[in-house]
Amino acid sequence: MTIRRVRRARATLGSRLTATAMLMVYGAVVAAIAYWPTPVDSGLRASIGRALAALHRRGLPGWFDYAQLEWWANVAFFAPIGLLVVLLIGGHRWWVATLVGGTVSVAIEVGQHIFLPMRYATVDDVVANTLGAAVGALVGLVMLAVVHHRRRARGRRTVRRLEV
Repeated sequence: MTIRRVRRARATLGSRLTATAMLMVYGAVVAAIAYWPTPVDSGLRASIGRALAALHRRGLPGWFDYAQLEWWANVAFFAPIGLLVVLLIGGHRWWVATLVGGTVSVAIEVGQHIFLPMRYATVDDVVANTLGAAVGALVGLVMLAVVHHRRRARGRRTVRRLEV
């Protein structure tokens, strides 16, 4: 499967309807977490620290600390946004999903900075969230390409049966 074929993968009506519904629900979850008055992990820091210490004793590299965990959690948190936007708009404009993720992240960080004194707005969060949206967009692109490839193969089989 070539890059050109992957980019030709169009969103189907089913993928659009599903992505729209899921994006609305996930957007509400993101907004609730992003604008919660206090950091959502504030009551869990000690437990997370103990879990990391236990994982370090079992071989997790020491450089993977709380800050790393938080950064990768931000990447994972925005991957669904990239995936759902690609399923909504199709593969030909996959990069829009990354742009949407970055824009939403900037809006969240600015809102936290202005309205939530207990929260910290950081450029690192914007970078991690944008990367997450890009990863999700690539996953969505692969998913659409697989569906597109299967549809084309099914169509070729149908044509062959009709020719016989």
